[in-house]
Amino acid sequence: MNMAQDLDTSDILSAGLSNRLAFRLYQCANLLNKTGTKALERHQVTTQQWAILGALVRDRWIDGIAVGDLAALLMVSRQNLSGVLSRMETRGLIERAVDPQDNRSRLIRITGEGRQRWSDMQTEIKQFYAEALQGLSNNDKIHMLHYLGLLRDNFSAIDRRQGGED
Repeated sequence: MNMAQDLDTSDILSAGLSNRLAFRLYQCANLLNKTGTKALERHQVTTQQWAILGALVRDRWIDGIAVGDLAALLMVSRQNLSGVLSRMETRGLIERAVDPQDNRSRLIRITGEGRQRWSDMQTEIKQFYAEALQGLSNNDKIHMLHYLGLLRDNFSAIDRRQGGED
């Protein structure tokens, strides 16, 4: 075999590995949504709502967060987020409050009911994480966070080049 054939073989192997990795990530994301929503079924909370409550319960957002900033944090479009927020507001989990810095703007804030729902969900969340992360050491989790962070940053760069929302 010559050097050109070695490179071709290497490129083919790398492409196959990249495809398998992307597909596995796709599978995991779909299963996270499916199993996460099922785990919190008795609380009537989807994984999207779980993520929103988890963000809003942070002390950092106690006074609320702008919809655009929440969308950026969750890496979803404002349009996608809007319907979910409306349903959560109807259920009393969140509220829209006037931004003290700009009376024309609204901030999304968790309500007392939302905080209680978050608290009530903790047993199921803890069990879900224990099952989902079974077999992974803390060191494994730290490495996964690092590599998933790199992937997220790379996807974000692609999104920006493609003209996606910030």
